[in-house]
Amino acid sequence: MNPIEPPVLEIRDLTVDFLSEGHPVRAVDGIGFSVRRGETLCILGESGSGKSVSASTVLDILDRPPADIVSGTVLLDGRDLATLKDTERRALNGAKVAMIFQDPLVHLNPVYTVGWQIAEVFRAHDICDAGEARTRTIELLRRVGIPEPEARVDRYPHEFSGGQRQRIMIAMAIALEPVLLIADEPTTALDVSVQAQILDLLRDLQREFGMALVLITHDLEVASAMADRVIVMRRGRIVEEGAARDIFTDPKDAYTRQLMNALPASGTPRRRAPGDAPREPLLEVRDLTKTYHLTRGFLKAATTTKAVDGVSFTLRRGETLGIVGESGSGKSSIARMLLRLNEPSSGKALFRGQDIFAMDEPALLKLRRKVQMVFQDPYGSMNPRMSVHAIVSEPWRIHRDILPKAAWNDRVCELLDLVGLKPEWATRYPHQFSGGQRQRIAIARALASDPEMIVCDEAVSALDVSVQAQVIDLLADLRDRLALSYIFITHDLPVVRNFADRILVMQNGKVVEDNDTADLFAAPKAAYTQALLAATPHPKWAV
Repeated sequence: MNPIEPPVLEIRDLTVDFLSEGHPVRAVDGIGFSVRRGETLCILGESGSGKSVSASTVLDILDRPPADIVSGTVLLDGRDLATLKDTERRALNGAKVAMIFQDPLVHLNPVYTVGWQIAEVFRAHDICDAGEARTRTIELLRRVGIPEPEARVDRYPHEFSGGQRQRIMIAMAIALEPVLLIADEPTTALDVSVQAQILDLLRDLQREFGMALVLITHDLEVASAMADRVIVMRRGRIVEEGAARDIFTDPKDAYTRQLMNALPASGTPRRRAPGDAPREPLLEVRDLTKTYHLTRGFLKAATTTKAVDGVSFTLRRGETLGIVGESGSGKSSIARMLLRLNEPSSGKALFRGQDIFAMDEPALLKLRRKVQMVFQDPYGSMNPRMSVHAIVSEPWRIHRDILPKAAWNDRVCELLDLVGLKPEWATRYPHQFSGGQRQRIAIARALASDPEMIVCDEAVSALDVSVQAQVIDLLADLRDRLALSYIFITHDLPVVRNFADRILVMQNGKVVEDNDTADLFAAPKAAYTQALLAATPHPKWAV
C-alpha cells in the first residue's frame, strides 16, 4: 500500500436521514473517510451506529425513500458517483465495487443454482457468452475453496453450509476483480473456525487483486486481525479514527475505550475462591444419546446420525457450565432434551435425583418451574402482541401457585429492576426495545418462576460486543446473588472465558474435553480445543 497513491474510495461530509412521520432520523451525520488499494479499513460500531448505511451509499442500494442523502460526496477512483447516470452507476457495481453481505442465505436466490447466480455477473456486464461464463464460474468456485466445483456448480444454496454460502457470495463479488470490496459483517453468523477460513480467504484475495477492503463489523477481534486503519462510529458520527494498533492499544475516545474493555478475550479466566465453590450436584447427565434415523432419495435409503453420542456431565448448584462447539456438534440437542422439547434415544438426566426422562406430565410441569431457558433470538421467543408485563408474568398464569395475582405488578417491576430495565417500561412491547434490552426481558421472564437452573442457548451471540458483556455480567451477578446454575451454550470460546467455571468442548456429538475454564485456556488437552483457540482472531500487529 502506497500512502501517496490517491484513494480508491473517498467520502466527504456524508449525511443521511431516514424519513418518518415525525422528524427525520439522522442515521449518518457528516462523516468522511478514504481507503487506498491494498488497504483494509474497518468500520467499527454497534448496531444503529450508521456503519452499513454509510457503505450502502457507495453502491446506491439504500431505499429512497425512506432514506434521504442530505449532503455529501462519494468519489470512486476520483469520479463523483452522484453525477453518474443510473446506467453508469449500475455498470460500476460489480465491476469496480462489490459487496459481501452478512447473511448469504437471504441474498442468494433459493430457486436458482449457485452457478447461475455467479454467472449472472458476467451476463449483466456482457462480458462473455454462456459457455465461458460457466467455465469462469467453476474457476471462481475453485478459487474460493468450494470442493468439487464442476459438480457443485449446479446445486442450490440450501445444499451448502453457511461458510460455503459465504464463499459463494465472495466468488460473486470478485468475479470482475473490483478495485473496492465492501464486506458487511461477513462472518457474524459463522463458527469460529469457519470465520478464520473466510478471513484468510479475504486476505489472500486482497493480496492477489490488490483490492481496497472496507470491512464493517461490530466484532472487535475480527477488526484487530484484519484492519490497517479503524474508524469507530457511534450514533451516526465518527468518534475516533487511526491506525488499528493505536486504536486498540491506546484509544482516546471514552466510547472506544468502553468497546475495548468489552473484548471477551481480555483478562484472565475467573477462578472461584475456595469458599465460593459450587455446592451439591443439581443435574447429573449420564450417557445421553440422540440418534436420528433419516431416509433419503427415491428408494428411501435409511441413514443414521448420532447428534449426541454418550454425553455425561454434572452441574452443581451455583455453577456455570459452558458447552462449546461448532454448529452440528450437538450442543443445542442437549439443551432441548434437558427441557424435554426432544426425547433422548438413551441415557439419564437426574435433576435433584429424579430422572427428567422418566417424569410424567405433572412432574414435568413442576420441573419447568425450576429449569428455564434463554434463547438466542429474544424477539423470536416473545409474542409481539404481548406487553412486557404480560411476557414476564406469563409463568404465573401457567404455575398458579407461584404468586397471587394481586402481587404480579410489584413483582414484574422488581424483576425488571433486577435485570437493569426501568419498571415503567412494563407497558411497552418487544419491538420498542433494542436487542440487548429484549434479552434482559427474556432473562426476567426466566427468573419469574424462581428457577434453580437456566439454560442459555447462544444467548449473546447476536448481540453487540459491549451489550454482550453487559448481559454476561448480569447473568454472573444473578448467579452469585440467587445461587443459580447455568448451562451456557456457545460456539465462541472467548465468550465464556470470564463466566464459566467449567467447559465441555463438543465435536460431532461427543465431549472431547471437560476441563476447568482456567486450565482449558492455559493448557487445552484435546487437539480440537487447541484448534478452536487457534482459530480465534489475533491482532494483526501481533502476528
